[in-house]
Amino acid sequence: MRPHEAIAHALVEAALRIGASQDVQPEVTATRDPSHGDLATNLALMLAKPLKQAPRAVAESLVKELPGLLPAGLVRKIDVAGPGFINFFLETEQRVGVLDEVLARGPDYGRATTGRGVKVNVEFVSANPTGPLHVGHGRGAALGDGIAALLAWTGHAVTREFYVNDAGTQIDKLGLSLWARVQQQVGRTGEIPEGGYQGEYLVELAAATLEREGRAFADLAADEGVRRCRSIAMLSQRAEQDEDLRQFGVRFDVVASESELYRDGLIERALADLAARALTFEQDGALWLRAAAFGDDKDRVIRKSDGTYTYLLPDIAYHRQKRERGFARAIDVWGADHHGYVPRMRAAMRALGYPDDFFHAELVQLVRVMRKGEEVRFSKRTGDFVTLRELFEETGVDAARYFFLMRRGDSQFVFDVDLATSQTEENPVFYVQMAHARMSGIFRVAARTPESVSAGGVDLRALDAPEELDLLKELTAFPGVVARAAETLEPHRITGYLEDLARIAHAWYHKYRVLGEPQEGARLVLGRAVRQVLANGLAILGISAPDRM
Repeated sequence: MRPHEAIAHALVEAALRIGASQDVQPEVTATRDPSHGDLATNLALMLAKPLKQAPRAVAESLVKELPGLLPAGLVRKIDVAGPGFINFFLETEQRVGVLDEVLARGPDYGRATTGRGVKVNVEFVSANPTGPLHVGHGRGAALGDGIAALLAWTGHAVTREFYVNDAGTQIDKLGLSLWARVQQQVGRTGEIPEGGYQGEYLVELAAATLEREGRAFADLAADEGVRRCRSIAMLSQRAEQDEDLRQFGVRFDVVASESELYRDGLIERALADLAARALTFEQDGALWLRAAAFGDDKDRVIRKSDGTYTYLLPDIAYHRQKRERGFARAIDVWGADHHGYVPRMRAAMRALGYPDDFFHAELVQLVRVMRKGEEVRFSKRTGDFVTLRELFEETGVDAARYFFLMRRGDSQFVFDVDLATSQTEENPVFYVQMAHARMSGIFRVAARTPESVSAGGVDLRALDAPEELDLLKELTAFPGVVARAAETLEPHRITGYLEDLARIAHAWYHKYRVLGEPQEGARLVLGRAVRQVLANGLAILGISAPDRM
């Protein structure tokens, strides 16, 4: 049991002894200030209100109970600070014990089994197959992939899924737009429909289609030409999206589509299920869902008076199918423009009797791209937005992914291309990767492989410099950071952690000699452990850990 886990376990028992409820869940975190010890908890502040006592009095009561509950040799001192924080000072053997664990577990250090047996569906990107992916899709791709990785690292059975909206008016407009471009290619008048697609990519596709199909393709009857253009354009854009995502390091286990819901009768089954539960009613010629009874601000139309369905019904059928496929949770990454749609989906899931934690939507704000202090708004190929491919071909995939993951998805984000391409300490991904490269360089100079270094027979108590103690503290904190990031679905916690670890590692590298010193053996062990944890954190984010830069 790790020190923070042992302390948390003891705190639960201590809290129960002083009258706290059974559901107490203390959070034990690494401290930033060495004068505050190695680990700390704010449990007393959490318990003050229910126990009707001052936080500091609660903290002192907890501390009185702890000595008999903590394992021998774990903590050398406990004190109460400020309004009621409890600080723990670990014994030296406990501080350095993390090095054995990091080296033993290697690329698995930080993994946990808390989610074992829980099937989770993470659906993300899900762009309409009407054009290239833009930078907003890229942010959603990085976020969804990061969330999926965090859940997998904590033991969940994760399925990454892409949902194709291949039915509806936008696909019809895509077919009409390509047919117009085909006509233009042969010198005829072809008008893009209102709300159609103007980008250069359809000009390219029209030329490629005529080259493949022959000049006679343009002479097809308009209905047949549009029908075939609809299929050609959709398949072409889906293939392009898949290739862009593959190069961006994103893979999907399942690609589902709206048309399959109709083909397989899932729409009608969902309607029948809602009707059987008395969740629908007729009014003004339309069919409504009783959404207001389940937390939405009003009831919602699911079948319009003309007999067509609103977006809500296929989405209900799709998520109902996810539940039937055995998923305990369905996490969707959506654009921020879907903010108002979340309550109605949540209400629909409640109406079907699913638990509140089944459906969750993570919202992603759009991205502003800046270069040389000016916003980049347009792409010649699309006519109105910067594509994901244009971005990562300029910055590199690692930088693009890292920058997208540095902030919460629902926060405003400005992507600074100049910063992302700079090789300076101001560039966070360069800074973190350079820390890994420096740790690797130590072993090249020593003419040893990192794997040849072990803690056996090494006096790790020699690691007593302030930066070394800070590194040990950061290494110890990593599993907890991963667990918390997975719990909150926040990959940016990993980028923040990596930057903190890199900062201390750089300072240690510059300040102390590793080789040829009495502490060489211990410092090689520490260097290997820091290198490993940097690599593990970058792996969660889908980013490379270079040995040279």
